[in-house]
Amino acid sequence: MNNAPSEARAFIASFTARWTPRADRTIVFFPPALSLTTVVHALGTRHDIAVGAQNIWTEDKGAFTGETSAPMVRDAGGRFVLVGHSERRHVFGETDQQAAKKVAACVRSGLTPILCVGELLAEREHGETTKVVLRQLAAGISELGSDDIASMAIAYEPVWAIGTGKNATPDDASIVHAAMRDALRERVGQASETIPILYGGSVNRANATALLAAPGVDGLLVGGASLDVEAWIAICDT
Repeated sequence: MNNAPSEARAFIASFTARWTPRADRTIVFFPPALSLTTVVHALGTRHDIAVGAQNIWTEDKGAFTGETSAPMVRDAGGRFVLVGHSERRHVFGETDQQAAKKVAACVRSGLTPILCVGELLAEREHGETTKVVLRQLAAGISELGSDDIASMAIAYEPVWAIGTGKNATPDDASIVHAAMRDALRERVGQASETIPILYGGSVNRANATALLAAPGVDGLLVGGASLDVEAWIAICDT
């Protein structure tokens, strides 16, 4: 919940003035809903940068005051949606089942869902990381066919590392990513190899290189560090 429309416009202007398009990576901004259209317009013809929503509701329209639908996001120019972010799950009580319906809603509207999964500190300390992550993954893709699963993305964000300054080590991330890749391979076969699996959780300019070098880490889901233009450019350039 950062960067109102005027702030978002200024941020995009500063970023695009200094960022040269690169064909070897995809950059996506996830502004608050009120700033999404502003960001799309501010990017203009910068088609090398995409925009996504932080959240949607499960239905396409109706009496759901305060919510945003997938068709609205697409009409506003969004292409991606974060689903099941740790804050949605643990601050707002979103369930695995709701995440699954949101993933399905994205696909219905031609948006790319990025399904977020991750364990609490207590679950990690009890050795339940893989169990929890694979449960959330299985639930999140449960309403999709193989082709749609192969077209989405996954983000592993251990809850204990969100905004805490702590992050999983590159080895930790590799182990969890490998477990998810195996599960996806069992579900959709060879097509699973093209599904990006991102790491998120206190990512910053100091640890981005090591995390991206870890086997199985295809990209990063960046939170607080993306609010600073200098830090964000450094991460994008990693």
